[in-house]
This record gives sequence, C-alpha cells and structure tokens, in this order.
Amino acid sequence: MTVTEMEVKLIDVMGSDLSVVNAARVSFQRESGFELDESGEMGLPNGDKRLIAYLANYNHFTPFCHAFASFRIKAPIFVARQLVKHQVGLAWNEVSRRYVNTPPEFFIPRFWRKAAENVKQGSSSEEATSFNKKDAEVMSKACLGMYNSMIEQGVCAEQARMILPQNMMTEWVWSGSLMAFARVCKLRLDPHTQLETQEVARHINSLMSTEFPVSWKALNETTN
Repeated sequence: MTVTEMEVKLIDVMGSDLSVVNAARVSFQRESGFELDESGEMGLPNGDKRLIAYLANYNHFTPFCHAFASFRIKAPIFVARQLVKHQVGLAWNEVSRRYVNTPPEFFIPRFWRKAAENVKQGSSSEEATSFNKKDAEVMSKACLGMYNSMIEQGVCAEQARMILPQNMMTEWVWSGSLMAFARVCKLRLDPHTQLETQEVARHINSLMSTEFPVSWKALNETTN
C-alpha cells in the first residue's frame, strides 16, 4: 500500500496585479502601462497600489475576477469533498476511477487528533494517544485488497471503486479567479476549519501571494 502526502502545484496563471487595475480603470476609459504606477499620475496618491487597496476595502470585487490561476491538487477524498463546496468563480475537474484502475494511494495523518469538547464537529490539537494507529492502515489495506481482487475478477472499475475508503488520494485541476481563490483561503485558513483543508489553503495562499502580491495582500487585509 502506497501512503503519500498532499500536493498543490500551480500549473497556469493569467493576468497580474495590473489586470485588476486596468479592469477598474476601464470605467473611466483609462489604462495603466506595462507595470503598476506608483507615482500618482493616474489620479490617486501612490497610484495603482492605492487603487487596489481601495477596491478591496470597499468590496469592489469584479476587477479581481479578471485574473486567474489553475492548480493541480492531490489530496484525500475527505479533503476534496470539503473544498469542492466552493463553487462561485471556480471550475473543478477530477480524476475518475470509473476510467482508471491504477493502484490507489492513501493518506495517513501524522497523528490522530482528539475530538474537540466544545463543538459538535471538528478536532482539538491534542493527540488521541489511546487509539491504535495501525488499525487505520489495516483497514485501508483490507479495502485495497478487496478492490484489487474485484478488478482481477473482472468487476468494472466504476463499481469496484465504491469499496475504497475516504482516505484514498484523488487529484483535480482547480481553476478560478483571483477573487474566488482569495475567498477560499480566507475561509479555509480560519483556525476553526479542518486542519487538512487549512494545509491546502496555505499552499494556495503562498503561491497566489507570489503571483499577485499587491492584490492578494489587499484582499487578505480587508474584513469584507
């Protein structure tokens, strides 16, 4: 049985901070040049950076919808099913085990967390030391063995897949606007969200802050 880690790869980017600026300035039939204007010549102190901050602070979100990014993400099914709930401004295409019967990979956490006492859902930061960690691996191996046996006996992949557990890894391409991913990260980086979804959001946050440094900073500083 192959146990692996989650992965987040940036595979494509369209636009930049300048795309946000020019999407906003088209209202006045104006356009910035080939780089952000910081001189104030376009009508605002500190120029384009000040404009981006203004747009974010006053929730003028449409200019942030004209820059895009695409990620290829590898994570267990239970994480993917949480993240796919984010729909607005995003597109999702996932590997289908209807069509593939390659050996599944699995996710095993570094440690098992105790249930939180003060919420109906969620976990604490304390390790559940009384739990036999090997039991999860044994169950995963049992499911994998059953799956492989079904495939070998001619059962179609689209039915055999139903016995695979939620810690099986899946992969998807996730594309969307700058604004959409900013909302994903703002929600999923909250300390009350599931730790594994936070990990995916941290990777996205790091990559987007590199590609869109001014806009990403402005969107994450606003409370809207």
